[in-house]
Amino acid sequence: MSGPIDTTRQEIEAAMQPGAPLPSSLPRPPGELEKLRAVWETPRGLRFFSSVNNVNIGLLYICTALLFFVLAGILGLLIRAQLAVPDSELIAAGTYNQIFTMHGTVMMFLFAIPIVEAIAVYLLPGMLGARDLPFPRLSAYAYWAYAIGGLAFFCTLFVGLAPDGGWFMYPPLTSKEFSPGVNADFWLLGIGFIEISAIAGAIEIIIGILFTRAPGMTLSRMPIYVWSMLVVALMIVFAFPAIIAGTILLELERAFDWPFFIAARGGDPVLWQHLFWFFGHPEVYIIFLPAAGMVSTMIPTIAQTGLVGYRTIVVALIGVGVLSFGLWAHHMFTAGLGAMELNFVSAASMAVAIPTAIQVFAWIATLWRGKVRRSTPMYFLLGFMFIFVLGGLTGVMVAVLPFDWQVHDTYFIVAHLHYVLIGGMVFPMFAGLYYWMPLINGNTLSERLGKWVCGLMFVGFNLAFFPMHIAGLLGMPRRVYTYSAEMGWDFWNMLSSIGALVLAVGVALFFADVFRLIGRPARQNDNPWRASTMEWLSSEDYSSRSIPQVHSRDPLWDNPDLSREVEEGRHWLPGATTGGRETLITSPVRALPTHVQVLPGDSWLPLLAAAGTAAFFLLLTVEWVVPAFIGGIIAIAAIMRWLWQVDGRPVAEQVQVADRIWLPVGAIGTASHSWWATVIMLIVDATIFAAMMFAYIHISMLLQVCPPPGAALPAGSWPLLAGGQLVVGSLLFEIMRRRSLQLQANALHAFQPWLRTAVLAALLLACAAYAADLGSHLLAGLDPTAQAWSAAVAVMLAWQGFHMAVLVLLAAYLLARSWAGRLGPSSRGTLDNIALIWHYVTLQGCVAAFAIHMLPRLMEL
Repeated sequence: MSGPIDTTRQEIEAAMQPGAPLPSSLPRPPGELEKLRAVWETPRGLRFFSSVNNVNIGLLYICTALLFFVLAGILGLLIRAQLAVPDSELIAAGTYNQIFTMHGTVMMFLFAIPIVEAIAVYLLPGMLGARDLPFPRLSAYAYWAYAIGGLAFFCTLFVGLAPDGGWFMYPPLTSKEFSPGVNADFWLLGIGFIEISAIAGAIEIIIGILFTRAPGMTLSRMPIYVWSMLVVALMIVFAFPAIIAGTILLELERAFDWPFFIAARGGDPVLWQHLFWFFGHPEVYIIFLPAAGMVSTMIPTIAQTGLVGYRTIVVALIGVGVLSFGLWAHHMFTAGLGAMELNFVSAASMAVAIPTAIQVFAWIATLWRGKVRRSTPMYFLLGFMFIFVLGGLTGVMVAVLPFDWQVHDTYFIVAHLHYVLIGGMVFPMFAGLYYWMPLINGNTLSERLGKWVCGLMFVGFNLAFFPMHIAGLLGMPRRVYTYSAEMGWDFWNMLSSIGALVLAVGVALFFADVFRLIGRPARQNDNPWRASTMEWLSSEDYSSRSIPQVHSRDPLWDNPDLSREVEEGRHWLPGATTGGRETLITSPVRALPTHVQVLPGDSWLPLLAAAGTAAFFLLLTVEWVVPAFIGGIIAIAAIMRWLWQVDGRPVAEQVQVADRIWLPVGAIGTASHSWWATVIMLIVDATIFAAMMFAYIHISMLLQVCPPPGAALPAGSWPLLAGGQLVVGSLLFEIMRRRSLQLQANALHAFQPWLRTAVLAALLLACAAYAADLGSHLLAGLDPTAQAWSAAVAVMLAWQGFHMAVLVLLAAYLLARSWAGRLGPSSRGTLDNIALIWHYVTLQGCVAAFAIHMLPRLMEL
């Protein structure tokens, strides 16, 4: 091999042309494959739990989510046992409230959303042709936070501390006055940080899809499942912050008597509904779209033909994602909203059926055009289409305002919800489990048992939930503990209970087959379904020996020799060129190789950080303040330690990724995947802040006079002073950052004292700005407990204060790296990313000050 050379974009494009020689056609050096396997080897024994490989994390994720599915299902059976006959005394009323609340909460928050991300984390590296996703330790942290926090949250059921206000936690029922215990707090704090785990997974998925696709896998060649996960991850980024903001507000009300939702003190219980359903209704499509992506991936394989209407389906996926944000008030038609809002949401609720129907017709057309192979996945998909279409039809019915007013909060809505969610997600999930199970150990689940599983689940599901439509039309309300025989609901409830039992038998038979499969010896994955997507190339921990060159949407069909070529190392990055775990980073649109990313190895730090995070939130719930803060310190220390380990590899080094193709290791600035991950994280942050701003505006608009009697604003000079200090500090930080970009290594080393001085000065200015802002409000008599308007002001100040604490941590970390000599011209990700965060905090502080001071003045006009 020759020495490192500068590879031009034209040379890379020429190597990727159809008909060009394979990227790595030269003979591979001896021992290369063994070295690759050693680098990616999964630790054994207890050390397995230190693994950060997304294949292993994905399996743990899937198993844990299925565990919660079973647990929530058992709670559902208890509900049906209680309602099977009239006047039942099987379960006490208080216990029943906890059971139905936990059933809905576990199904929605601990099963439905996590299983979506779990399957993606497991499938995406192989489907994209990548060795791994770009932030494996972030995936591990997200999983362990979810698993530890979720299991601890579920255990509250056994000590009488489970929430009992419904999975939607509407105030005032969940306020301190009506729920004085800590039951509701476990929901608010436990679910709140589990949502943070989901957002971490979404960031991993977005960056992985945009930056780690195989060379040549342009956006128009991505598998539909990848498109669906990209849309869903973006939806998570914009939808989940609303529920995080809502849980913060409600917990502040419960813990410190800040009356955001107490009408007597200027609050509004409907505010919670706005925040919750801005998350809650997109969540339905966050759950459905990945299932739709799986269906669009499996049906072409089952029919052995290309997917009909690929581009149309992509547009439909995007359309569903966009329209879903216009449906949040779909569940608030009886909440007293204005006529314009009701009509708008009603129209959007009907319109969203159009892109959904497009996908259904495309699936039917694909099956019609191909030669269908009868199999268990096929039967589950047929069941899915029947159930989901029926659920969609009832969805259109409840979008009609007069009808919704009649059936709202009845069992008709319960039936509709389960037809959409179980039909729209659980049946495709089971089809996917049967379809992709050979990736785990090469064996398929039993076809004979599979047909029994499908039949029992289909019959049991419809027997369980279709009668609920009728019971709802007969007036049976949701969340009812018991009922009288005179109501005429006993027959339909008995049918539902029998159906639930049949459904449970089908699920139990599936798990029996899974345990039988696990005990069988592993064998080589030989693509038993003759699929076209690249997850079937290999079952190794590193996805495939070399990263394939892609020229079409169906690479395994269009190039039958692709599997052999990649295993011979004839494509991109055939070995461990840097001596560690690595993958190829490609451009977001055209998937042109840009650089090699070195991935962090296995570590206990993500598990330690997740345990500390869970301890912080859960121990705060029971008011163990000191142990909670110890857990928080452990979490912060573990995260800082893993950032220190993975940050700062020099980008000047070049490695050979193919014949005559050399690429740098790592990137800086906007070419870095970590820079874009920071941008997405700040979008999440800004959306949380926007939700808090919405709460402030909503509460202000309810007032006759703003500020209300007893509240006052500081003089206008104070926000100008605070904003000026923030801007000056941010400018100083940016000037020093840009100056350091212009210096070579020796000059930059001499410049480090000036850089550290600038960072300290910028930090002092930011802290002074916050002190001026907070102090001026306190001098003006700010009292968050007095009325909701003051509480809304206080929460924005507190949110800015939280960011100031983050800036202090980041500044300390930046200074430590500078003193350690790990802030050079080619290892400056820390400086660039912290600069983004710093400027965002400046912008947020200025926007908050403007809103707090200008909105009351505008309302006076």
